[in-house]
Amino acid sequence: MFQRRSVLAGLGAAALPLAARAQDQYPSRPITMLVGFAPGGGTDIVSRLLSPKLQEELGQPVTVENRPGASGTLAAGAAARARPDGYTLLTGTVSTQCTVAPLMRPPPYDQLRDFTPIMLVGTLPLVMVVRADSPAKDVAGLKALAQEKPGGLNYGTSGVGSQQHLASELLARQGGMRMTHVPYRGTGQSVNALLAGDVDVNIDTMATYLPQIRAGRLRALATTLPQRAAALPDVPTVAEQGFPGYDMSVWYMVLGPAGLPAEVVRRWERALGRTLSDPAINQKLVETGYIVGGGTAADAAALVRRDAERLGRLVEEAGIKLE
Repeated sequence: MFQRRSVLAGLGAAALPLAARAQDQYPSRPITMLVGFAPGGGTDIVSRLLSPKLQEELGQPVTVENRPGASGTLAAGAAARARPDGYTLLTGTVSTQCTVAPLMRPPPYDQLRDFTPIMLVGTLPLVMVVRADSPAKDVAGLKALAQEKPGGLNYGTSGVGSQQHLASELLARQGGMRMTHVPYRGTGQSVNALLAGDVDVNIDTMATYLPQIRAGRLRALATTLPQRAAALPDVPTVAEQGFPGYDMSVWYMVLGPAGLPAEVVRRWERALGRTLSDPAINQKLVETGYIVGGGTAADAAALVRRDAERLGRLVEEAGIKLE
């Protein structure tokens, strides 16, 4: 009996290094990064910017796969259902992880339970813009314009439940403004509608509107984070203009399915941290208007919980629904 126990103990001891080596060998094959939007959008751009350096850090191909549709939830749902082995991950957004799913009946996934947040990779401030010939010079002027105009102001967005929609709805509610939502099929249509005078004001990502602002075709009234944006340092925030606590942005995050092993999460934390700190990538993100992310998986999870709660409350109070 003693001899048999000794043999089994020896086999167990031998197996431990093998298991440890198997964990250390992750990844041993190509990795797929799912993106829920078409090529050329913000989620796609940031994913493709990071993937070559991630491939270098991880020693395996990191392929970006676009699965557009249903406001990004097709890709998010596929990531949630993937095997939790670290070979299928997602570049999620604040909308896919915090606001869009609860608007669907039934929801395609549980935004808190079905994912393992890994790291915030970037945040895009939003900017409130009007045409250059608009009489509104600031948020107070916009509110006065809304009060003067029968039926209030029209604003355009890329869709119901988008962060642009929620940002505009929050402004209207805090400011007591009458504003009518005009949803379009994409950001490009919303931009064209503002330039053509079909809508009065838009709130959208800074990267979308910086070229129009710099060309003098549009006027920036405010930015939407608590602190001023580096790309528009002379433009005051919404909070500075009488709306304390106003805070809206679009963020991008790498996530895996629920149950992702801790060693895989740590491997991705290291790879993403080194990628985001790479000078060339960091500079490119900043030039495009991003605030570069970072932090830990715990930080990412806390961000999802916080924004899911506060934005979900806004959706409920505003009665926003996806028909």
